[in-house]
Amino acid sequence: MKRAAPQENAGLIAPAKARSELMVWEALNIALDQALAADDAVFIMGEDVGLYGGSYRVTQGLYAKYGEWRVRDTPISENSFTGLGVGAALVGGRPVIEIMTVNFALLALDAIINMAAKLRYMSGGKLRVPLVVRMPGGVARQLAAQHSQRLEHTLMNVPGLRIVAPGTAQDSYWQLTQAVRDDDPIIVLEHELLYFKKGPFDIHAEAPPMHGAAVRRAGAHVTLIAWHRMVDVCLQAADKLASEDDIAAEVIDLRSLKPIDLPLLTASLKKTHRAIVVEEDCKFAGAGAEIVAALQEAAFYELDAPIARVAGADVPTPYNGDLEAASIPDADAVTLAVRRMVGAREE
Repeated sequence: MKRAAPQENAGLIAPAKARSELMVWEALNIALDQALAADDAVFIMGEDVGLYGGSYRVTQGLYAKYGEWRVRDTPISENSFTGLGVGAALVGGRPVIEIMTVNFALLALDAIINMAAKLRYMSGGKLRVPLVVRMPGGVARQLAAQHSQRLEHTLMNVPGLRIVAPGTAQDSYWQLTQAVRDDDPIIVLEHELLYFKKGPFDIHAEAPPMHGAAVRRAGAHVTLIAWHRMVDVCLQAADKLASEDDIAAEVIDLRSLKPIDLPLLTASLKKTHRAIVVEEDCKFAGAGAEIVAALQEAAFYELDAPIARVAGADVPTPYNGDLEAASIPDADAVTLAVRRMVGAREE
């Protein structure tokens, strides 16, 4: 079959360009553009990633630049095209699969869990699966229960998968670039409300380890642990606590959910002696439960209080806007939890 030439007028406008401040989608777009240019084995597959440029603009302009062989629109068949990605990875490709929303990843779990995650182990290391699966998810302005899920708990429980959760433009660029170069299957969890969040960006800055956490705000009285949008919620709460209660909260962005940067979390806990895990998903059997268990095993005698959790309500996400907002943590909920933990006033 003759390969089609790239169509210069296809897709949306040209790929993003590096600037000192970028939106998250732009940083992801640049990472994919560079990966495609650097390695012919890299290609993208997913729904609306080509002509349309991606549901959140992440693949904007890449179809026009690299053609339909490298940026492939697929049918609405998540397990099929994810399975194709696993096969391509086994024979030398470096596929980047975009699943339009993490909710649809439920249809692709056979390919992800039974194939991608297990084949290297089952082959005694003879097979490699350099597969990246990008999944946007989270609560995003009245998309209702079937389009607002967070599947961290499901994916974290799968041996053989690694999971990154970038929440800034810089981390999105760094971690996607690192994931594409890796020889193991890596899930890139993205949050739908962060794609148009702006932040500092330096294309030449040296990347930290892909699975390392980051201290976003230093503090001495309590450690707030979060990822994605909840990092911003924790920073808002830390500002309020500092101004109203003279409480210095340390805010840690996990950046990675498997593995978890336990050494950094433990070091923070040894300084503050208190910790709260803040997650958008519901509390029962969630990612926060694993983080709490691991921390209490590693640093129990450093604790001045049990590690607490602030999490979403244990209900399917409501469609109603007010109910939706009430179902997930906000800065006031985090502030209240900290005040209760340290014995400060409560409002």
